[in-house]
Amino acid sequence: MSIQIRELISTTHESIELKSYVCLPEDASDDKPVPAILVAPEWWGVVEHPRKVTERLAEAGFAAVAMDVYGEGKLTTDAAQANEWMTQMLAEPSLLMARCELIMKDFCDLLSVDEHKLGAIGFCFGGKIVLDMARQGLPIKAVATFHGNPTPFQPAQKGQFHANGLVAHGLADTMVAVEAVEGLKQELHSAGVSYDVDYYKDAKHGFTNPDADKRAAENHVDLGYNAEAAKLSWDKMIGFMQENLV
Repeated sequence: MSIQIRELISTTHESIELKSYVCLPEDASDDKPVPAILVAPEWWGVVEHPRKVTERLAEAGFAAVAMDVYGEGKLTTDAAQANEWMTQMLAEPSLLMARCELIMKDFCDLLSVDEHKLGAIGFCFGGKIVLDMARQGLPIKAVATFHGNPTPFQPAQKGQFHANGLVAHGLADTMVAVEAVEGLKQELHSAGVSYDVDYYKDAKHGFTNPDADKRAAENHVDLGYNAEAAKLSWDKMIGFMQENLV
């Protein structure tokens, strides 16, 4: 299936350009807006993996945007650099959320995007981002995380978290403990959120990223691609988004 690809530039109050990657189904148009999904990448930035995710979402019939939260299109394959950028953003959660909201607004301003049918997915650091966006009460109907960090900026509150949730987590993940995911389950339950958590046996942190093994070897970190878990969790997410957005 052919898709439309474009760059979305959002300019912050500090004059920083957020250079996000947008993909649309071929038949999306001003007269035929389609359901939309925000994509929050891993700590590497908008590298090949989130770009491919965004393209696959467009092929599945969704408008999608891989969000450049670092700004200026910064990306890396070096874990120390990625951790530095991520830590800087986590130290200013209000700034991070403001950037996400700006990208969301500019994305939803595209006439081919149906702003009333909006979902969000996130990977690792991006999992925390999309959960925090939903916790902030942004108009997201469905939120899905893959090997995501569930630690909240502010815990979900009843009546404020409007999205249904889907969590995909690997039981071999040494970077985000199962206990943290169980804590997220308690948080969402207390807030009255409808959610589903799927655990994948033998899946490590980063299990959806085909480059995870290469990144692990380069950076001496415990990552690993798991093709079976990646496919199962992707298919589950697509069905979840179709159920909630289409």
